[in-house]
Amino acid sequence: MNKDTESRKEIIKLLATKSVTKYETFDNTAIVFEQIKSSLKELASQVKSELKELGKNIPVEYQERGKFEVEFKVAGDLLLFYMHTNIFEFPKSHAVVQQSYLKEDPTRSYCGVISVYNFLADSFKYNRINDVGYLVSRIFINKDNHFLLEGKKQLGFMFNNFSTQKMNNDSLQKILEAALAYSIELDLLVPTFNSVSIVSVAEMQDITSSMALKTGKPLGFRYKVGK
Repeated sequence: MNKDTESRKEIIKLLATKSVTKYETFDNTAIVFEQIKSSLKELASQVKSELKELGKNIPVEYQERGKFEVEFKVAGDLLLFYMHTNIFEFPKSHAVVQQSYLKEDPTRSYCGVISVYNFLADSFKYNRINDVGYLVSRIFINKDNHFLLEGKKQLGFMFNNFSTQKMNNDSLQKILEAALAYSIELDLLVPTFNSVSIVSVAEMQDITSSMALKTGKPLGFRYKVGK
């Protein structure tokens, strides 16, 4: 057997395992993202109806910004859901890699990623391009349709057993509502005097049209599985 044949066999092996796994994982992630769209539409309708019954005129909007990007706006908050089109593997340093579930089949480590970001609604409304948003949560989905959730507060410990968790409508609803509740509870704080005491001429010229001074909610965290 010559080296070319051996190399070709290795290529076929990789295509039959790793590449197929990535395609299966992408399909699972895309299905979950479509479920997110449907759930957000329903949630928007329910929230609007319940607010109307209370006599509260608070804007609630759902909008698809593309096949892989959706926004959910309520009051002054905007949640942006983004599905990455690539498949990722957990790094060896990640705690989840130590689970027997992944050791039994390393291809289970390949995941699609759906990220949830929180922005101020006015940042988009007034095109304040210097404003910042924050990552609230990430959903990882693998070829078995198992999922892992990383995030802040309740989102960080709701679903962290990758070996047993399969995505379903009930789990998805809990994730969406927790992400929305966390974002609404996170208030905008007045920046320190020193942080805004120096302003460039360009920023002052643009401030009336694009609100160029950076605005964003305070948020800082590191993800830890199981915490």
